[in-house]
Amino acid sequence: MQHYLKLAFAAFALLSSRAQGQVFADLKSALVDYSKSDLTPRKTCESLAGFKAKEIVRINAAAIAAAPAAPFHCRVTGMLSPEIAFEVSLPAKWNGRFYMIGNGGHAGENMEDPGRTSQRNTALQYGFAFAQTNTGHEAAKEPGASFVLSNPQKAIDYAYRAVHLTAVTAKEITKNYYGKEVSKSYWNSCSNGGRQGLIEAQRYPEDFDGIIANAPWVDQTGFTIGAMWNQKALSEAPVSAAKMSMLAAEVMKTCDAVDGLKDGLIDDPRKCAFDARRDVPSCRPGTDAADCLTEAQAAAIMKVYSGPVSNGKPFFPGYMPGSEAVVNAPNSSWMGMIVAATATAKPADFSLAEGTMRYLVPAKPDPDYDYKSFNFDRDVALLDNWSKKADAKNPDLSKFRKEGGKLLMTYGWADQILQPMMGVNYFEAAVAKNGPATTDFFRLFMVPGMAHCGGGIGPDRFDSMTAIVNWVEKGKAPDTLLASRVVDGQVQRTRPLCAYPQVARYSGQGSIDDAANFRCVAP
Repeated sequence: MQHYLKLAFAAFALLSSRAQGQVFADLKSALVDYSKSDLTPRKTCESLAGFKAKEIVRINAAAIAAAPAAPFHCRVTGMLSPEIAFEVSLPAKWNGRFYMIGNGGHAGENMEDPGRTSQRNTALQYGFAFAQTNTGHEAAKEPGASFVLSNPQKAIDYAYRAVHLTAVTAKEITKNYYGKEVSKSYWNSCSNGGRQGLIEAQRYPEDFDGIIANAPWVDQTGFTIGAMWNQKALSEAPVSAAKMSMLAAEVMKTCDAVDGLKDGLIDDPRKCAFDARRDVPSCRPGTDAADCLTEAQAAAIMKVYSGPVSNGKPFFPGYMPGSEAVVNAPNSSWMGMIVAATATAKPADFSLAEGTMRYLVPAKPDPDYDYKSFNFDRDVALLDNWSKKADAKNPDLSKFRKEGGKLLMTYGWADQILQPMMGVNYFEAAVAKNGPATTDFFRLFMVPGMAHCGGGIGPDRFDSMTAIVNWVEKGKAPDTLLASRVVDGQVQRTRPLCAYPQVARYSGQGSIDDAANFRCVAP
């Protein structure tokens, strides 16, 4: 069991760092030079080891020599009660701003993980004070959500407390070091980190001026129910890797040109009425070849697309046509995530959900909980208590708006780990709650062909960070983001990403691989 939890954690941690790949790429065209760093410390780095705050139980400070990847900086590490590890890295020349990243899956990452240190180094290069936390546990020692066994408080720390406490403490340390308040604070993270960002906007609206929530895990409990639903369906009718690749080809054949342009991308999967029972070759009765689906397999696939049903009604969104695409041949993106890669393996989505059900949902952890006992008509309410703690579903952003906060959300339509309609539904709920002027402070950008936090078959590289700085500091709300698809270091295609609900449409002239030949229009 621990082996699969570790695999799931590794998958989510890796994927959750993808969205940072283009951060600060558009600096040259920014409305403010946020790389201008002329503020210097007012005390020695070593003196920060004596910094005191209510929740600090341990603190260290060390000067880190300049290296090719990062400039000279002061790294402060420590622990907040009870076991929240934190880091604040402070450059010798500061731009006055604060930058924090979040966590993937059930968190607990080593803060020296290469994906995290890369983000730290990039932030330091541009003069930001940088912060991060493990949310109160070490996944290497307490995999999955098993951290609650050692201390139930860790569930609350993971759900929301650790990020808030780290942000507050890190900004106090930053002020102490430079003798100056942080001018602007930014959050940029993906997946569970996107959930953390939304929680910050909803519960602690004063913590960040700008929040980028990439592919946010808005509804952790809904996802958990969906993952069990998928596991039940696919366990009863297993689908091979070869069949998944075949399915991906049939989806693209059916859906590609629905938007009026055959370009290898599904612009908005909701517009394609794909049905595996109709649009994929059916196996002859009694056979089960690689180039067809049995009746049971087609029905199981449709359950994944449709999402769980409770008491005869749709309960939670499913995955979108296109999310099963073959990105790294020959396997579909669902392999290892939604579909078991081997007969004995557990898909990463299900492993994550199983951990949530065993350790975070029940009042008393039950490491032996068997998802097969879950009744989708009767048991969905079992997750209500954890939902109140961990889900980021509250659409009321009035306090965040009053604080002057700006929220930028992105989601890949081909996300193979989290259901993208989580993001769409949350945005639409926020508009309904906060009114037509919601887009003055909250915008959503859907990305055709992009997988979880990045990757996939579509243009997945774009700079949300410069966009949010322009918005927060110059009042320029982003109408579009320029996205690129890069293969072997070469840009193969560019496209505009349009503020939802607008979509990019081809002008009819010029290359379909050039963003200049597209414009954003109402769907």
